Formats: sequence, structure tokens, C-alpha cells
Amino acid sequence: MPETTLDRATLFDKLTAAKTASLALGTATTGQKDAALGTIAAGIRSSARDILEANELDLANGRENGLSTGLVDRLTLNETRLDALADAVLQISALTDPVGQAVRGSALPNGVRITQVRVPFGVVGAIYEARPNVTVDIAALALKSGNAVVLRGGSAAINTNRVLVEVIQAALAEAGLPADSVQTIDEFGREGATELMKARGLVDVLIPRGSAELISTVVMESTVPVIETGAGVVHIVIDETAREDWAVDIVHNSKVQRPSVCNSVETLLVHAAAAERLLPPVAARLVESGVTIHADERSRALLPFAVPAVEEDWSTEHMSLDVSVKIVDDLDEAIDHIRRYSTQHTESIITNDLANAERFLAEVDSAVVMVNASTRFSDGGEFGFGAEVGISTQKLHARGPMGLPELTSTKWIVRGSGQTRR
Repeated sequence: MPETTLDRATLFDKLTAAKTASLALGTATTGQKDAALGTIAAGIRSSARDILEANELDLANGRENGLSTGLVDRLTLNETRLDALADAVLQISALTDPVGQAVRGSALPNGVRITQVRVPFGVVGAIYEARPNVTVDIAALALKSGNAVVLRGGSAAINTNRVLVEVIQAALAEAGLPADSVQTIDEFGREGATELMKARGLVDVLIPRGSAELISTVVMESTVPVIETGAGVVHIVIDETAREDWAVDIVHNSKVQRPSVCNSVETLLVHAAAAERLLPPVAARLVESGVTIHADERSRALLPFAVPAVEEDWSTEHMSLDVSVKIVDDLDEAIDHIRRYSTQHTESIITNDLANAERFLAEVDSAVVMVNASTRFSDGGEFGFGAEVGISTQKLHARGPMGLPELTSTKWIVRGSGQTRR
């Protein structure tokens, strides 16, 4: 779709309206916010036909424009996925409202009482691509945490996102909250995204979700504070002591269940002492499901059908039915490989050695580190957040799957009775 000429006045009006709406949301009661979320969930279900028709138009455009298989999967909505989105909204409404929660507090000897409480950021900006589920997830999480949200969902999902935002805005108005609490700026194209990154003072925090290139662009160019969500070059280590059934099932689930998402495994590191025993059955299960294996020279001795791996494979987020495989001599080499190539998203080890498990948990510096579990569990919904804003791979403010508390800041409340400082 051709980019539109930016109307800065109209974009400024939208951002200003979001800022104004955030003032009302910041003092809305939990009951008001939960009622709005219930109306949003009902609206998604009742508007399913309109949403799916818009999504089909985006899918047709995507296929015509050569959108990758992974992005097509992320873009696709169907009745099952819509129901899951509506359910996620209801799950968010059932969660504890973080706004006003006391983080810590104390009383001074003179009787002054000090409390640190959670407060909304204000206006959250989100830049993402081909992910209409993010439109709903971030809008619902922002609403529950008292934030207005400005969405730039990209041209690939422009029709789907437009209908979803219309449904959400109608639900907000019906519930007595400002419809401007959720805005889309997709009509302003890439220039709109650039302006959003420069809207310091109107937008309080910006969250990018998407490719490594998109995230890097936002981090480097934004003057608005950014919470960085990272690409997922995710690793699984098969240790010498790993059980065969666990290795086969965990690796298969991590790669095949939904290969286009950021918590799908991309690189498999196999201990040399376990390679002959475990690599063939693990690979056979993957190949049965259509996975292409990119293997190093040592692995290809056991998997002659595999594609020869190249250096680029170790740093690639395939987002498809492709996986890179390497044989390592020991846990040291596996951890060194992860440190070199990982995006610090999610890593897992399959092992029956407690010492190796604890060492892996302690020494691997990623947002989520696992033992004997599928990397697909690295997810806000699975962690009990209802949905997620994204998975932060940075270390400041938030790390790992982000839910409601991660969309709040804090302020200090001081209550006195005439005290003065000496």
C-alpha cells in the first residue's frame, strides 16, 4: 500500500488526544476498566465477520507483495485465534489492577509516612508489524494498567488493525471511557512511525515488536524512552545425560508448534557424547514435520541429508521450519556459543545432571532460562499475565515477558501532619 503524505497537524491532534485520554484513564476505577475490557471482548466476538474480512484482504495483499511465510502466519486471524484474543482480554480483566499498589513504604521518626505506589506511564506507543493480535493484547494491557496507547501496526495489517481499533474504541465509549484511549496512526505510514519516535512529551514510553531491524531502528532513532523487545535467536542444549523422549518431544514442540514466533527454537547444540544416541531421533521427528536442518560438519556425519550450515545460520532468527544444529564438546562450548550468538531472549537445556542444570541457569544471561522445558513456554500468557506487551531482552525497567506491572512506573506518596525538616 502506498505511503500517505504526513499531516503533522492531524497526527499531533491524535497524540494530544491520547495524552488527554490518559489523564482520565489514570484515575479510572478498576471496575470501569474491567467493564470496558468485557465490552471489548464481546465486541471482538460480535464483530468477528468484519475483522476476518479485513484480515483476508490484508492476507491477499501480503501474498501479492511476497510477505514471508512467518509473517503471513503472524498476520493470519481465524475464528479460533479471535476467540483466543477475546479470552485473553477477559483474563486480563480478571488480573489484579497494579495501579495504586504499594511497592514499599516506611514511617520516619517524626511521623511522616512515605509510600511508593504504582502509577501508569501515561501514553504508551507501540510499533510492530503484521501482528494484529498485538493490537488487542497491548490495548487491553494498557487499559487495565491505566495507560492510553498509540499503535503503529504497519501496512501489512492496516485493514485488520483499523477494524480492531474501531471495535475497541466503540467498546470504550460504551463503557464511559475516552475512545481516544486507543489510537492507530497506521494511516500516516512510515513517517508517522518516525514522528511517534520523536514525540517526547506526548508519548511516555515506546515499545517495538518485530524484526531485529525494526527494533534496532526504534532503539537508535527514538527520543522517547524505549523498552526493547528482542528478536529470538533461541537455543536448546541437549546435554550428555538427556533423556531421549524428552529431547525428541521438547525440541519438536519448540520448533514446530508455531515456528513463526520469537520463542521458537532456532539453534540446537548437542553434546558430542550424546550426539550419536540422540541427534538422529531428534532430527527424524523434526524432518517428519517438514523441518529443514542446517547442520555443521560434525552433525552432517550423522545427518547426511542436512543442509550444510554457514556462519550466518548461527545468528539467524529463521521464523520458519528451519533449525540450525551444532555438535559441541562440552557445556563450556555450548555456553560460549550462546554468549556469542544469542539475542538474550530464551535458552533451554535438556539434562538429567543437576549440577549442569544449575550451572546453565546461573551462567546463561538471557531473559528466560529453562531446564527440561519447551522454549514455547516463554510467553506472557503461559506465565499467567493474560497476554504480553512483548518479551524484553534489555535489563532496565523490565526483562522477559511483560504484563501489567511492567506497564507502570512508580511515584512516592508522602503524608505528614505539619512536620518540617531540621
